[in-house]
Amino acid sequence: MKLILSLVYLHNLGWDNHIMGYPRIPGNTGDHQRRLDNFDDVIKDVNELLTDSQEFWPADYGNYGPLLIRLAWHSAGTYRSSDGRGGGNGGRQRFEPERSWPDNTNLDKARRLLIPIKQKYGEALSWGDLIIIAGNTAIQNMGGPLLGFCGGRADALDGSDSAMLGPSKEQETLMPCPVNGACKAPLGASTVGLIYVNPAGPMGVPVPKKSSLDIREVFGRMNMNDTETVALIGGGHSFGKGHGACPAGAGKPPKEDPINPWPGNCGKGTGNDTFTSGFEIVWTTNPTEWDNEFFKNLLLFDWQIYKGPGNSFQWTMKGDKRPAAPSADGKTKQTIGMLTSDLALLHDDSYLDIVKKFASDQAAFDHAFANAWYKLTTRDMGPVTRCIGNNVPPSQPWQYPLPPTPSNLPNFSPVRKAIRKILNKNRGAIGKFARLAWQSISTFRSTDYLGGGNGARIRFSPQKDWSVNKNLNKVLYLLRPVKEKFGESLSWADLIVLAGNTAIERAGGKRMVFCGGRTDALDGEGSTDLKPKITGDFYDSLAQLKEFMKLMGLSQREFAVLNAGGYAIGEQYGCDGLFCKRDVQAFKTDYRLSNRFFAILQSKDWIKHTVYGNNQKRMYKASDSHTFMFSTDVMFKEDSELNDVTNQYVYDNEKFLDDFAAAWTKLANADRFDGPYGNLCN
Repeated sequence: MKLILSLVYLHNLGWDNHIMGYPRIPGNTGDHQRRLDNFDDVIKDVNELLTDSQEFWPADYGNYGPLLIRLAWHSAGTYRSSDGRGGGNGGRQRFEPERSWPDNTNLDKARRLLIPIKQKYGEALSWGDLIIIAGNTAIQNMGGPLLGFCGGRADALDGSDSAMLGPSKEQETLMPCPVNGACKAPLGASTVGLIYVNPAGPMGVPVPKKSSLDIREVFGRMNMNDTETVALIGGGHSFGKGHGACPAGAGKPPKEDPINPWPGNCGKGTGNDTFTSGFEIVWTTNPTEWDNEFFKNLLLFDWQIYKGPGNSFQWTMKGDKRPAAPSADGKTKQTIGMLTSDLALLHDDSYLDIVKKFASDQAAFDHAFANAWYKLTTRDMGPVTRCIGNNVPPSQPWQYPLPPTPSNLPNFSPVRKAIRKILNKNRGAIGKFARLAWQSISTFRSTDYLGGGNGARIRFSPQKDWSVNKNLNKVLYLLRPVKEKFGESLSWADLIVLAGNTAIERAGGKRMVFCGGRTDALDGEGSTDLKPKITGDFYDSLAQLKEFMKLMGLSQREFAVLNAGGYAIGEQYGCDGLFCKRDVQAFKTDYRLSNRFFAILQSKDWIKHTVYGNNQKRMYKASDSHTFMFSTDVMFKEDSELNDVTNQYVYDNEKFLDDFAAAWTKLANADRFDGPYGNLCN
């Protein structure tokens, strides 16, 4: 396969920015018009690419494998568990801000190498899938182990979903990092612009012990345990080399020079003159062969610090006997070395034990790396039911698998009737059932497809212990007779959602089509980072509110009507969260679902007020009455975007009821995946 394409031609094609309708190269038959579900041909094409070295960017050691592993690693490794953002899904490394991160220096060349393959398959193959396939194929080509591949990534249209990764105004507002290099969660990396930690040590100070603390903190933000962390570090450094040929640097990033980014200011800027990370280093004597030499080298030699040619602190062996690898062009030799973040693995008891294990047991290392790499590259894809391909592994624990849908579901009409009987006897159950369903389905996170009502994990810790879910155990008790009547055929997950639907309809809402088939989880695993970030408390900000909507995958209009529904029919007493009555001291309770939230909000002036009771709470009070609103409610009047939505519902209750039913149904069914693109309920 000939991959030589001129930079000018590529730029005219929009080679690094063009998305779904990718321009076709001459000779493309256009046969691939549907999404691929078999990736064998793509793997074959990548294998041909690996040893087809190009003049514009010569392959180190005659193999692009290490470069493509780094490409996949840096695409997937942005994932963070705090909000599910980042990861390889979307292929957003092609856009700002990720494409200009210092850690992604020269990865534009790796993507350029893949362009002919992307053009060959067109829309049938996403950039997100291609980048991960390229890394997987490179690992296997050089003898490394793989667990499998989960396909189905869909390409983003721009880099907006990476804005919260930084640097951006949005990130600085919601997740500021006062000292770059010491960033705290919910940010993923310790340094904005890096994937994980500073390899030179925290804040560039080469102290391995401090680096080990940094490593555990940052890898923990991705839900990686110690074994996975050591396997990934050692596995990544079993291949390739770092580049820091001189102190002059790589040149301007794409955001400053999109035509010729990172030209390299050392000599000709390529080959032995390459500057990428600033560390001129190779870790093993066989940089294109998979083995456990990295760990053996760590343990076998004594290490001393020095400044490399790129003016960065790195480590070399003491003594005269220093193993060396071939130079990248094969003409000379390069002594092996280590980074501060590598030496850190020797300065932590847990990490050290794992290093010793991997140094003496290749099979253990192979197993740990294959599993950790699959988790790294797949963590943002959600349940295994969203994966496609001919080499998808069984569901992994971190995918939080659910039992399959039983073949015999109940007739849901009698279930509705049983729920209505409860509502007939207890009108207050309208708010209770609606709140229970809301608290269950609103855990859905569109960024990494976690949460939602499927599984009914609201029955278990940690969800049942959240303050926003207080007293919901009593609501579950109300529904227990219904569950017992219909037995195993009726899951708690279906019952909770159907109870919410039935309560809403009883309150005057539109009849909603119920889509059954949810199943029940056996525990609450996977919920730790799903705790609601907006509960109506006074410290909730406008930026946080809008981010909350995005995480659920809701538009401002959809969230507005759902929030208004919570105001209208939410639970009245012993309640916390958005599906709670605001006027807790009201003498008369209105159980009707209506647009009155918008009408009341717009018709009154609001002043800050402290409500005293069992739990002191700061709210907004109408200046002329004992009518209350949460701070997040008042934002629908104060913010121009949200106020525009409010105005559309003030005088149109019918529109409100229609849109509420649509938004509720969308959220209730959001986690009913049918592959990566479909929904079982549509």
